[in-house]
Amino acid sequence: MTNNDLLANALSNIYNAAKIGKEFCLVSPVSNIIKTVLQIMKDKGYIGEVTFEEGRGGTFKVNLLGTLNRCGAIKPRYNVKKNEYEKFEKRYLPGKDFGFLVISTSQGVLTQAEAKEKNIGGRLLMYFY
Repeated sequence: MTNNDLLANALSNIYNAAKIGKEFCLVSPVSNIIKTVLQIMKDKGYIGEVTFEEGRGGTFKVNLLGTLNRCGAIKPRYNVKKNEYEKFEKRYLPGKDFGFLVISTSQGVLTQAEAKEKNIGGRLLMYFY
């Protein structure tokens, strides 16, 4: 079976493992976008240490802290202008200043707060809170 959206599959695995109370989750196969998204989630304190394990396609072992309420990919990947972030925050996040949207921009993968600060737009990838 083929994987059409690696990011959506990875986030689904992480969310399902967190929901049933597992201590860690294995994410396979890996990609650079998954690596940067996991790093953002780690920096914000929603997941623990992320280690890479060699093998066919590679695997990330993600330690779960129990602080993740929800995460998911945004399909389709909407274009968002620098003044439209609030519209998508209302759509995907449960409250004001609670949770994060992750956006692919010309300056790399950023959260919506960083993109607002740099005054740039991009494409929505995922949300988590």
